[in-house]
Amino acid sequence: IPLIGGSAGDDLKFETTRLISNGKVASDCAIVVLITTEIPFHVFKTDNFVPTDEKLVVTASDPDHRTVREFNATNAAEEYAASVGVIPQMLTPLSFASHPVVVKVGGEFYCRSIQKMHADGSLSFFCAIDDGVVLSIAQPKNMVESTRAAFRDVEERLGGIDMILGFDCVLRRLDALNRQVFREISEVYKVNNVIGFGTYGEQYRSMHLNQTFTGIAFGERQAAV
Repeated sequence: IPLIGGSAGDDLKFETTRLISNGKVASDCAIVVLITTEIPFHVFKTDNFVPTDEKLVVTASDPDHRTVREFNATNAAEEYAASVGVIPQMLTPLSFASHPVVVKVGGEFYCRSIQKMHADGSLSFFCAIDDGVVLSIAQPKNMVESTRAAFRDVEERLGGIDMILGFDCVLRRLDALNRQVFREISEVYKVNNVIGFGTYGEQYRSMHLNQTFTGIAFGERQAAV
């Protein structure tokens, strides 16, 4: 069964997230919805980054709290900042959104985004992290064009798109605002009938990702006849 989804957010407060199911509000939980349909559909993901040769090896971490203390046996914030060409004091959520790191799994790269920097120079991640993980600094490509291309590919596969249930990383929104392409990317979503929400992490099959748009596209109803 293809699995797709995203983690709830709280408008970047990083305090508590909540879900609503059957009129009840809860936290520390997940909602799983099983769908069966005769309408053609396609599960997909898209991001706008390419890996570089700059490597960061996790040499000290706290997996339970998704925190990295050291990259390459050096303070995590200092090593990351040096890799992206800034000083640690200049690191902000926009820095992390503009320069994510990626991990290679099964021949494909997946984003692993940093959430925030702590006073001791450790870095919290939006996803699972552990000692020995090899990360690559990523460079951006055009978000609008890469998203359009992904949607075009889906449209060709399905013979048309009726709607897309999408899960869009909040860091993509920050990056789009920073690069002044938020209106353009919003228009791409509007044209393709995207509904969904901003996420703190995205699910794509068995992988938990960051800074990625994951979605399930449903084909046009007449295509199901």
